[in-house]
Amino acid sequence: MTASLRAMGALVRRALNEILRVPGGAIPGVLAPTIFMLGLSAVFGKASHLPGFTASDFRTFIVPVGFLQGASFTGAATGVNLARDIEQGWFDRLLLSPTPRPVLLAGLVGSASLRALMPASFLLVVALIVGVHWPGVLGLVVAGALVMGLACVMALWAVMLALRFRTQQAAPLMQIGGFIAVLFTTAYAPQALLTGWLRDVARINPVTHVLDGVRQGFVAQVTWGKTWPAFVAVAGLMLVLGALAVRGLRRVGV
Repeated sequence: MTASLRAMGALVRRALNEILRVPGGAIPGVLAPTIFMLGLSAVFGKASHLPGFTASDFRTFIVPVGFLQGASFTGAATGVNLARDIEQGWFDRLLLSPTPRPVLLAGLVGSASLRALMPASFLLVVALIVGVHWPGVLGLVVAGALVMGLACVMALWAVMLALRFRTQQAAPLMQIGGFIAVLFTTAYAPQALLTGWLRDVARINPVTHVLDGVRQGFVAQVTWGKTWPAFVAVAGLMLVLGALAVRGLRRVGV
């Protein structure tokens, strides 16, 4: 157990050290959610006046979407970095170590959960400066935990694709998965204001529960009824994608 934890810690540190070695690579993922929030707020700010809108300010409503976008970018970056390591042969050498492969996967994915806090923290600071409602300590803790969890989910998706295609050219597929997952939720309007197939998709999309869990502290009070479905959704996605990623990892070199 101790050896496994050391191996996981080493992989997490390696991923975090990359931010120091190549800081320019992390800047787009950190800035994009904030630019997204500011741009959409300027264009669709009046949407909060619509009857049935659940937030008094559109910026407050859209900030949690930026959190999930940052988690998505971080997860995709994890897969791209793994694909690069595969291309350069470093990952093949890592597989020769006595460390169990699920432990290697946990180290890769764990780094994504920590890196996801960077864009979320930057976005939160800017959001508070421009007047977004403070979610409270509990709301912030719940939101942070869910953002870290979703980053792990997106990292598992990206790792699965990296193991399948073994090239950085699969990066668009890694990114589009997270983009679609966040897009087809209540990202831009409450469930009651959605219509047609978009409403149906948002209702069955598990990421909708995650978004609702992150958003609750910003637009209202944190409740158990909004919190537990969000964590169940994250856990379910991690279980499914984790099983697929472990399966792909075990088939490498077979």
